Amino acid sequence: MRSPPPVAAPDRRARILVVDDQKNMRATTALMLAHQGFEVEEAAGGEAALARLPSGGFDLVLTDLKMEPVDGLGVIKRALELSPGVQVVVMTAYGTIDSAVEAMRLGAADYVAKPFEQEELLIRLDRALERRRLIREVGAWAGEFHERFGLRNIVGRSAAMRDLLVKVGRVAASDATVLVTGESGTGKELVARAIHAGSPRSARPFVAVNCAAITETLLESELFGHAKGAFTGAVKARHGLFEEADGGTLFIDEIAETSPGFQAKLLRALQEGEIRRVGENSNIRVDVRVIAATNRDLRREIAEKRFREDLFYRLSVVPLWVPPLRDRADDIPLLAQHFIERYNARAGTARALTDGAVARLVAHPFPGNVRELENAVEQAAALAESDLLGPEDFPLDGARTGRAEAPADESGPLALVVDAAERRAIEAAILRHSADLLAVARELAISPTTLWRKMKKLGLGTQAARPAGSTPGD
Repeated sequence: MRSPPPVAAPDRRARILVVDDQKNMRATTALMLAHQGFEVEEAAGGEAALARLPSGGFDLVLTDLKMEPVDGLGVIKRALELSPGVQVVVMTAYGTIDSAVEAMRLGAADYVAKPFEQEELLIRLDRALERRRLIREVGAWAGEFHERFGLRNIVGRSAAMRDLLVKVGRVAASDATVLVTGESGTGKELVARAIHAGSPRSARPFVAVNCAAITETLLESELFGHAKGAFTGAVKARHGLFEEADGGTLFIDEIAETSPGFQAKLLRALQEGEIRRVGENSNIRVDVRVIAATNRDLRREIAEKRFREDLFYRLSVVPLWVPPLRDRADDIPLLAQHFIERYNARAGTARALTDGAVARLVAHPFPGNVRELENAVEQAAALAESDLLGPEDFPLDGARTGRAEAPADESGPLALVVDAAERRAIEAAILRHSADLLAVARELAISPTTLWRKMKKLGLGTQAARPAGSTPGD
């Protein structure tokens, strides 16, 4: 290995475990790292690493990928089970895309292909250790505000979620406008609440509004307020959500559901720090941090003239993407355990997940993301005959009705097939949400008006459904 040029200000006090079943490679790498100031230990293969990891307290594991009988993937899994914050960098002479992707999917921070230069390895290790430092900072920050605000719903140890929390920790301390994107059900509002809770505005209000749940004519009044008599039904003056959130954070969900006309007014409010109530002539100063969210591709919406480009750039000062659950399957067992524990605390039960149930959940793609997983766990816990939930308690291919259902006939005209698929999806969501149409619309990523229209078309009994946002017993 050639000596590298000086590396800028790295932290070389970390404890590193070097795992390789090739003695010469392992010893040479360990010696080089020790000369750089690292505290280094060696493991002569995957089995030796598994024995060493529980008591090691390592900051980083540098492991070969191809080993027998325990390979580098097994080392990654065990290392992250023992310490979710540990960084793993894999070495492989078989530097294929597939092996690298699998290692990264399991939580590896980086990989380096053999033979490698000393400089390249040190750069990757320094980068991984800097990532660990940031995760530790976020962990301390998260622990503090989770205790204070009860925000324990952001669960995950996958690399994607760790990266997201690092970014959340960085942006929380600032006052920058944030755009949170991701599929429906991934937890975008939880991210927004976490940013608010970790910010200097945490003692002030967090106000949320879902643009898809409010008609276009009322949305402007909802956000900006109105004067008495401004329109039919405005029997008294009303403060808008911008004023309610003054000094705090306003979370605008489903921002892509708004019209270009409304977007122009929102843009002006963001740029000027002022709002004007509907029906009034004077402006009102407001001090509000805005976090917006959408499950749509806003760049495509811009290209199709449905979203203003200037508003997009004003909102996405800091863009955050919440990964779908299928891209972080390692988080499913943690999330499922979190949901079952929450159910037990609420219901006074002692439900538990068997290994078979967890395997069933991990194998499911969860197109509805975390929300679908939460619903599946709560449904199983509520209907199971035993405290031990097995795979049979998770009929994830359709709604649970207490009896086996014949598969739907997918033959016939396309319109009938689409109607049948929509009927099944809506019926399942209505069952999961006890006929709360607002919750159903959110899960299906459509507006309540569209949901109502589809239910009427499909003959799903709109009279039996609860109005959007109501609670049982209303």
